[in-house]
Amino acid sequence: MQFSHIKKLLENGESETLDYKKTISSAAKIAKTFSAFANHKGGRLLVGVTDNKIISGVKSEDEKHMLDTAGLFFCKPQIKVEIIEWEIGKKTLLEAVIPQGLEKPYYAKDENNKWWVYVRVGDQTLLASKIIVDVLRRNTQKRGALIKYSKHEGVLLKHLEKNEPLMLKDICKLLDISRWQAQKILVNLLSARIIRSYTTEKGEFFTTI
Repeated sequence: MQFSHIKKLLENGESETLDYKKTISSAAKIAKTFSAFANHKGGRLLVGVTDNKIISGVKSEDEKHMLDTAGLFFCKPQIKVEIIEWEIGKKTLLEAVIPQGLEKPYYAKDENNKWWVYVRVGDQTLLASKIIVDVLRRNTQKRGALIKYSKHEGVLLKHLEKNEPLMLKDICKLLDISRWQAQKILVNLLSARIIRSYTTEKGEFFTTI
């Protein structure tokens, strides 16, 4: 049972709900992953596995302790993580199960005691933009998104339907509005699931669904 479970996780590969770590050297670093999973659909973290899916095993009890510490002291609100130990041959793996959060956004504290919000994009953990943080907060409050459909929304949606996705700076230029005004429009449209955002190496882009 335990081998088939781990085998399935290894076959699936890293994704928006699964990550591997060979070792854990910092509770602050692992808190970023916890934050990203909690802000998304939840996820699983396998500790003792290399990036190329080789089981290396954990080295000490300290790694298990750091998993607990990351969720309780380096995440805000606290994230209660289920930790499962698996014995595969003579090696021990740790599986951390992170539930989807009910109090989004979840923050992670870095080594400088600053709090940041992270999201999961594919198999990467990325810093969330202010826009996404506001969307997470609004969705948690379960408030309906009242969309005041002005000429700005109309121009933006028409452009996105016919052209390439836009970045925030492009939207400001297209609509001739301030960054703050553009962010407010984007939060409304994202919360109402009229548009979506995605992040690449070049930055955050917005497009229609």
